[in-house]
Amino acid sequence: MLHTDAVEAGRDEGPLRSAVVVNPVKVTDLDALRRTVGDTLDAAGWPEPLWFETTPDDPGRGQTEKALAAGVEVVFACGGDGTVMACVDALVGTEVALAVLPQGTGNLLAANLGLSDELPAGLAVAIERGRRLLDVGAVDGQHFAVMAGMGFDAQMLDATSETTKRRIGWPAYVVGAARHLRDRPMRVSIRLDDQPPLRRRARSVLVANVGRLQGGVTLLTEAEPDDGYLDVAVLTPRTLRHWLTLGWAVLRRRDRVPRMEVYRARRVEITSNRNQPRELDGDLIEPGRELRVQIRRRALWLCVPRPEQAPDLAEDASAAAERGERLVEEGRGEREE
Repeated sequence: MLHTDAVEAGRDEGPLRSAVVVNPVKVTDLDALRRTVGDTLDAAGWPEPLWFETTPDDPGRGQTEKALAAGVEVVFACGGDGTVMACVDALVGTEVALAVLPQGTGNLLAANLGLSDELPAGLAVAIERGRRLLDVGAVDGQHFAVMAGMGFDAQMLDATSETTKRRIGWPAYVVGAARHLRDRPMRVSIRLDDQPPLRRRARSVLVANVGRLQGGVTLLTEAEPDDGYLDVAVLTPRTLRHWLTLGWAVLRRRDRVPRMEVYRARRVEITSNRNQPRELDGDLIEPGRELRVQIRRRALWLCVPRPEQAPDLAEDASAAAERGERLVEEGRGEREE
């Protein structure tokens, strides 16, 4: 199907019932967001979506479960990484698709879809009905679509203030990272499936389903979201020079990255000699000595830019953003008439 036909094809397939799970703290003007989403979906022939606001006690899972009970077919996650992850938790194993309307800074799943924080792109991706059935990772009853991590990556997230992120965007993570470049490594044992454990002095261990980091930087070039495997990156820099060499190789997308080992497995067990900060999809979870990850095959329907089966989830994202702008304008025009 030609990309230029995608919007019309989506309309021909009939309207879908949808819900928006929104973190109001992340949205500057909630009323304007409601108007834009409602008008754009109306222009595409979709009914008015249901709206659910997250709370400090429930970042999105309960609201998504209410949307499922109401019979929706698409859930829009509108917020930061925590909102998206909570929606993923509720949608795993269902036939309902997740669409991302990023409002937080450096949203990991949005980065892997090639979506910025522009609302029209996320709406267009959902309306055009590109769908992909993804694997997810499971950690202690929670799920992630992008990656889990222990060590430096979680330290970086913890050291990055919300104020700085709002002011300068994803480069704020660089500021947070700089505070921990010289920290001591952790001693870890890493068991991949049923293999003998690997013992390393590492700064970070990442378990990924897809390979992009904040800012759209690709760390794991071979990671695919539906291949049945998790990609494991073990980062072992000791000095500032090691970090610079590693970072330069990642930015240049070299096949071999110094001070980084890469493995693949369906089950990963990481054990440290002391409590470590941990994260799932860019959202901090409780520190701990262990991170146990199991893959769940073909568990999450995700709205993606077309073509759905492109190796890169971000294929056609920029063109989708342009089509989304046209859809939003069309929705505004119909409301004003």
